[in-house]
Order: sequence, then structure tokens, then C-alpha cells
Amino acid sequence: MKKNRKLFAVSLAAFMTVTSLAGCSKGGSPTADTAEDTPTESVQAAGASGTVSTDGSTSMEEVIGVLGEAFENANAGVTFTYNPTGSGSGIKAVQEGRCDIGLSSRSLKDDEKAEGLTETVLAYDGIAIIVNNENAVTDLSLDDIAAIYTGAVTNWSEVGGNDAEIVVIGREAGSGTRDGFETITGTQEACKYRQELTSTGDVITTVSSNPDAIGYASLASVKDNVKALSVDGVTPSESTVKDGSYVVQRPFVLVTKKDTALSDTAQKFFDFATSSDAVELISSAGVVAAK
Repeated sequence: MKKNRKLFAVSLAAFMTVTSLAGCSKGGSPTADTAEDTPTESVQAAGASGTVSTDGSTSMEEVIGVLGEAFENANAGVTFTYNPTGSGSGIKAVQEGRCDIGLSSRSLKDDEKAEGLTETVLAYDGIAIIVNNENAVTDLSLDDIAAIYTGAVTNWSEVGGNDAEIVVIGREAGSGTRDGFETITGTQEACKYRQELTSTGDVITTVSSNPDAIGYASLASVKDNVKALSVDGVTPSESTVKDGSYVVQRPFVLVTKKDTALSDTAQKFFDFATSSDAVELISSAGVVAAK
């Protein structure tokens, strides 16, 4: 796969379960149950060739990385690529035919669906509210978060922290993470950002280097260099995302053209990624499989 990333420890058996995947559908949008309706074609090492190109959400790097790597390992002739441009750019890329599958960390809007795009939910991801490890705050209510991002609360001392100005960090317009965060917190068009950054990694790095900063990022991408706050007493985790108790969450979506068939190779990857065979891999990336 043409992207630097860490290798995931998955069994060879998990790689080779791809053998039950279906070939390309001959019309209409790809679906997760294609394999049940179409004669199967073995997808083993050297059993498929060509490329699968994906483009979009930076928050989906971990999950798309592990799925792409598994697919490449099971198919020696395949090259899998991922272009981390952001959800809005990924949606536009698939619409313009510049990639096989778009990646979005938000649901498609009605106007995007009207333009011939369709979505398939791959997984659900928590949006972690993150602060610097030196910050004394460990929990905020959803109302606190909204107040901070709209400028009603500007000092950490107002929410139990040190006497310091809050530095509000967020994502750029068009980001699926930003869209999800603002929708859940009811802060659309009202956030007062100090900085608007273009990737999940940039947000995490910025917050990790500023003791007074607050940001939001995909839970799957959060490491020990920042602290993820609990929200209304609920800690973000795979289990709390799955049971819905952690409310700051959004879907990870595969975007395709409704009436345009994928290539054979791209269809096989799509079928694999949305099958029960991929659930363990998706979970290993820190998100909750939709299937």
C-alpha cells in the first residue's frame, strides 16, 4: 500500500477469508450483500490484479490502512492506494471519477445523493474531545463543550481547570469530523476557532504541544500524547461508541457512484471491506464495524 503506516498483527487466516468475495456487479451501486446474489470468484494471492484507489477522510486512515493492507496481502497483484485529502475532497473525487471509492467521516448530504452518489456505512467512530496531558480537566458536559467552542466560556477556570485562556482548535470547512462535531454539539456556523487545521494528525499534534488547547479528533487516531476527555461522565471507547452512551460519534462511510459499476478489483475490495470477514480488522483499528 502506497502510504507509510504501522503494520497490524492479523492472522493469515483473516487475509485468506477474502476467497468468498464476489466479482463486479454489472450495473447499479455496489452493495455489501453482492456476494450473496452473484456467483463467487476466488480472490487469493495472484487471484486479482490492478489497483484500488481511495480518497478522502483523514480520520479513516487507520481503518482503511488495515483493510487495504489485508487486501493487498491476499492479492499479490493488487496495488491499494489511499489519498488523505479530507471528506469533502474525497466525495468530490469519486464524483469526478478521480478515485474508485470515496471516504467520508460524515453521512452524505441530500444534494450529494441527488447528484448520483450513494453511501455505505463501514463503521462508527467516536469523536474524542482532546486536551493537553498537562490539563487538569478530565470531563466536560456537552453544554460545556458547546460553550467553549462558541466563545461563551473562554477560560479553563470556568470549567474546573487552571486560570488560562482556552485555545480552541478545530478542523477546516469541509471536514467530516468538523461537520459531525458541530452537528452533535449544535454549534454549526458558530464556532470561534483559533486555528482550523487540515488533518486529524495536525489537530492532535497542535493540542499535544499547547497546554491550554482543546481540539477534537477521531478516537481511533488518539494516542498517549494527548488526553481524551469523558463527556457527561462517559469515557470514549469502542464499547461506549457501540452502545451509544458516548454521544459524540459519527459514521465512517464508503462513497460510490449510484449507477456506475466499480472495476472488478475495486468491487472485490468493497465486498471484502463490508463483509463479516473484515469485522475483526475494523475493530483492530479502534472503530466499531457497522456489520
